[in-house]
Amino acid sequence: MENLNLGRHISGQFNTDLENVRNKVLQMGGLVEKQLADALNAIVKGDVELARQVVSTDRQVDALDVNIDEDVAQIIAKRQPAASDLRLMVSVTKIIVDLERIGDAAKKLARMIVKGDASQQQLLVRLEGMGRHVSQMLHDVLDAFARLDIETAVAVHREDAKVDLEHQGLFREMTTYMMEDPRSIPRVLEVISAVRSLERIGDRCQNIAEYIVYMVKGKIVRHISGEELEALVR
Repeated sequence: MENLNLGRHISGQFNTDLENVRNKVLQMGGLVEKQLADALNAIVKGDVELARQVVSTDRQVDALDVNIDEDVAQIIAKRQPAASDLRLMVSVTKIIVDLERIGDAAKKLARMIVKGDASQQQLLVRLEGMGRHVSQMLHDVLDAFARLDIETAVAVHREDAKVDLEHQGLFREMTTYMMEDPRSIPRVLEVISAVRSLERIGDRCQNIAEYIVYMVKGKIVRHISGEELEALVR
C-alpha cells in the first residue's frame, strides 16, 4: 500500500488505522472467497453439510461489512483524509458492498444444495466451469487490491466478457432442457437463477477492479470501454 502514502503520515495512528482497514477488507475477501469455493464444492459433491457451513459463514461476512463501514466513518471524521487516502476510504466502502453481495450469491448457491433434489443437483454440476472461472477472478482481484496492481485489475476486468459468454451458453443449455422436458421447468428456472448469480459475481469482480484503478490513478473508469481502460493504465 505504499502508493497510498502508508508510512508517510505524521500520525502513526493514522497509518495504523489505514492498515487495519486494509487488513479487514482482505479478511472479508478471504472469507467470501472461501464461501464461494465451498459452495461450488458442495454443488459438485452434493455435500449438504458443507453447503450449510457456507450459509452460516455469511454472518461473519455481514459483521465485517458493518465493522469496516464503521471504521471508515471514524477515520474520515477524525482524520479528514485527503487525496489518495480519501480515495482509499471511498473505494473500500464500495468494495465491501460488492464482497458482501458475492457472499450472498455463494449463500444462494449453497441453499440450493440444502433444499434441492438429485435431479437439480445434476444440472447444478454444469455450472462448475463458470463457477471456477469467477472464483479465479475473485482471487485475482483481491490479490490486485492487496498489491495495488492495476495490471492484474485490468486483466480481471477483461475476463468478465468471457464469463458473459459462459452465461449465455449455459442459459441456452438450460432452455433446451426445459423445451425437451416441460416438467423440469421449475427446477431448471432455479438453476438459471444460479447461473445469473455467477454472472453477477463476475460483474462485481469487475467493479472491484475499477475501484483499484481509481485508487491508484484517481480516475473513475465505470463507464469507459475496455480498450480505454487498458490505454489508461499503460
